[in-house]
Amino acid sequence: MPRKRKLLAQLSALQNSSSSFPQINAVEQLNTTPGADPSPKSSKYFAIEKKCSPQLQEDFFNQPYVSLAKSFLGQILVRKLPDGRELWGRIVETEAYLGGEDEASHSKGGKQTQRNAAMFMKPGTLYVYQIYGIYFCMNVSSQGEGAAVLLRSLEPLQGLDAMRELRRASRKAPTRLLKDWQLCNGPSKLCQAFGIDKAFDQRDLTQDAAIWMVPGQDPPGEQDVVATTRIGIGNRGEWAQKPLRFYLRGNRFVSVVDKKIEREMAARGHSDS
Repeated sequence: MPRKRKLLAQLSALQNSSSSFPQINAVEQLNTTPGADPSPKSSKYFAIEKKCSPQLQEDFFNQPYVSLAKSFLGQILVRKLPDGRELWGRIVETEAYLGGEDEASHSKGGKQTQRNAAMFMKPGTLYVYQIYGIYFCMNVSSQGEGAAVLLRSLEPLQGLDAMRELRRASRKAPTRLLKDWQLCNGPSKLCQAFGIDKAFDQRDLTQDAAIWMVPGQDPPGEQDVVATTRIGIGNRGEWAQKPLRFYLRGNRFVSVVDKKIEREMAARGHSDS
């Protein structure tokens, strides 16, 4: 897959600040595992090129919610663990949440609370919340009062062994070894695999030393992006049917594909050719 081999650009320098990191048990276990290989493990599907790559800055995140949700596709999320290892994942699925008018948003009605405060902060701020009292989901604030984008799925690129350890540690019962496509194919799964918890809430992606984004290569075109309904919205009237979930068509790391929409896209493409 020639296109995939061209993905990624390694950062030339890391921030060596004394920033505090959340004390995640799974991460600590990784740091103390006897005989653990400290070198990052990369997906067999990719060749990591070590060259300078700029970190995405505030002007990138300062977009309207739908525009940002689409622009995230193909970008790279980077997580630096306390032991110095880096986890890299390509964003392949997102959901947009519009703020006050959106009945499915945590900021519906424009109400700001201690829990959703990050949704009202500057674009590029992380909003991390807990569901079912166990799992975490990660969003990024955009333009618009109370608007944000949920990161739903990643395509793992680097640090896959560490991701497996973090996923295994977060699950109560011993399970079989996860396949590459199972590591980050869902909002809670990607948080587990990247060691993201509530301690990351309200962090700034443009300034944080433990998590940031870098540009992906070969950004997808409109014909590569599927727009469909969001997942798990439930009884939210018309908002349950709005096409505010976006994913890369044909990508095996997406959590849920919409075959009907994809067939319609294929038919339109054929008729236009």
